[in-house]
Amino acid sequence: MAAIHRTTMTPTKMELINAWLPKQSWYVGAGATVDLVKGGGFRLDDPDGEVGIEFMIVVDDQGGEPVAYLVPLAYRGAELEGAPGEALIGTSEHGVLGTRWVYDGVHDPVVMAQLRALLRGEAVAQHQSESDTPDPTVIVHGEVQAAELKRVLRAQDGQRGLVAGWTWPDGTVVRGVLAGDAQR
Repeated sequence: MAAIHRTTMTPTKMELINAWLPKQSWYVGAGATVDLVKGGGFRLDDPDGEVGIEFMIVVDDQGGEPVAYLVPLAYRGAELEGAPGEALIGTSEHGVLGTRWVYDGVHDPVVMAQLRALLRGEAVAQHQSESDTPDPTVIVHGEVQAAELKRVLRAQDGQRGLVAGWTWPDGTVVRGVLAGDAQR
């Protein structure tokens, strides 16, 4: 089980994501700069203990109606060999672990393997900020064959796939599909 360190990261995860997100093709906001807030998320464990895996939900409410985005993150102690240039979100100095290379998890084979394991019921979602604590609010509805991530999230009920919740800036808690089959 991955340990959550109570320490600093410079720049912070949110600072890295704020700089990276507006440059993504799937970003639906109007501005070139954002001031995102953390809305939710969960972690998965790397069986080898090398890669930190976090599925962070961030919310942008600058354009009127808030928009939630799923940002899967891989934290590595070295560069990911063979990763495309756009995969790197940035580097950060971790107060305990030193330099961390932070990648968009869709480009990280460990992240995607653990996501597929979660969808098959072979991995357990972990609380985002507590060590060794399962997160029972993250569930898989039905059998999911693929691991297509939803980048822009919609609050919805009764959908098949990986379902989790997040909080809008006004405090409303909602749930929606984070990953599922491509054809659904």
